[in-house]
Amino acid sequence: MTAAVAVRPARADEADAVAALAAVTFPLACPPSSTPADHAAFIAANLTLAHFAAHLADPARDVLVADDGDALLGYTLLVAGEPYAPEVAAVVPLRPTVELSKCYVLPGQHGRGVADALMAASLDAARARGAAGVWLGVNGENARAQGFYRRSGFTQVGTRTFQVGAERHHDLVLHRAV
Repeated sequence: MTAAVAVRPARADEADAVAALAAVTFPLACPPSSTPADHAAFIAANLTLAHFAAHLADPARDVLVADDGDALLGYTLLVAGEPYAPEVAAVVPLRPTVELSKCYVLPGQHGRGVADALMAASLDAARARGAAGVWLGVNGENARAQGFYRRSGFTQVGTRTFQVGAERHHDLVLHRAV
């Protein structure tokens, strides 16, 4: 694990820094067929300062950051409550549930334990909310992320579609008990 990495709740004054981190890391999870224009459209529509300020103010959401004292290295976004899409609600087996909506780490931090620390803290946050399970969507072509989630105890329970810009992607829906 990277020395001196702390995982903590993001502060309200860090919304801009988390949005910048999201803009850098989101394209890493997209399949090779997706375009920079689609990435930019998704980021502009979903990963802005205003979005993260709203996430940080929402009592049903947790934004956690991995911080080495100098910079943010990664983040997660958890959303408590019933899955928003019927195709997901039908396959997620445990209630109450929390969605692990975002889990991203800077590319230079991959393989250094940052994601493991974020995952452990995210599962703790879900437990603290009284969740019985956590679910997430991961692109069907993102083998690296799928491997990480499987090593973290998640199993596939279904599929969903996910819009990125003009392109519709096929995601796996993964779940684990907490």
